[in-house]
Amino acid sequence: MIVYALSLLLPVSAIMFWTSLCSTPTIPAIPHSLQKLLPKRLPPSLAPTRSGTLYEILSKTPSGGVGKHVHQTRWSKKKIPDCFWVVTRTKFKCEGKHGKAWGKLVWRGKVVSTQEERIRGSLKYKWAEGRSEFPETAP
Repeated sequence: MIVYALSLLLPVSAIMFWTSLCSTPTIPAIPHSLQKLLPKRLPPSLAPTRSGTLYEILSKTPSGGVGKHVHQTRWSKKKIPDCFWVVTRTKFKCEGKHGKAWGKLVWRGKVVSTQEERIRGSLKYKWAEGRSEFPETAP
């Protein structure tokens, strides 16, 4: 369906190039003439974020963040390792800047929540993907 829609707008050679990019697992080198047309930096909506509100992090994923591990960045600063939420359900508002999220809490490697519960502090604290960890300092 996408190829049909593109055929109305683009010449056949451009469609063949586009479909070859989609079918190959690695992206071939982009010619210099096309690199001039691409932006130097990714737009903020596509740029990988290190931290932000919970909804900003989860709304950028295709599945809405379901199945992702997220943690509050302050847990790493307090040197609390292996703590995270496993997101089970999300509901976004205002283009992913607000909403509700549910999940199961894992605290210091042990599952605390047997049932899904609402994730609190989603706008109050900074969040990041993955588990909380802190850098080991050498003696």
